[in-house]
Amino acid sequence: MSKKGARRGKMSGGQAGMLKQIQKMQEDMVAAQEALASETVEVSVGGGALTIVISGHQRVQSITINPEAIDLDDEEWLSDLQDLLVAGVNQAIEQSQSMAAQRMESITGGLAGMGLGDLLGGM
Repeated sequence: MSKKGARRGKMSGGQAGMLKQIQKMQEDMVAAQEALASETVEVSVGGGALTIVISGHQRVQSITINPEAIDLDDEEWLSDLQDLLVAGVNQAIEQSQSMAAQRMESITGGLAGMGLGDLLGGM
């Protein structure tokens, strides 16, 4: 075997260091994903008529309707409530996704934007 062929199997100090950094980053990302399951975002819409709590994994935890903010005498009440639900859930999902993206960005330092997302665990 030539010297050139023998070198292929060895990593330089820089490559080994980079590999360790990537492995650490992957471990940090797994920990962040696990933490996001228990972290929540709370969104209130309609002047407090509805409050939605959602996890960092975009799972709705609760929807609370404030009965004092609902006008049962208003014929459009049901339609308004449905619109508020849609708006509130969408806002909650957006905020949850933003929170998750910020967590991952703090770990990867923007590497996903350079095409390394698959290498780092499919961010």
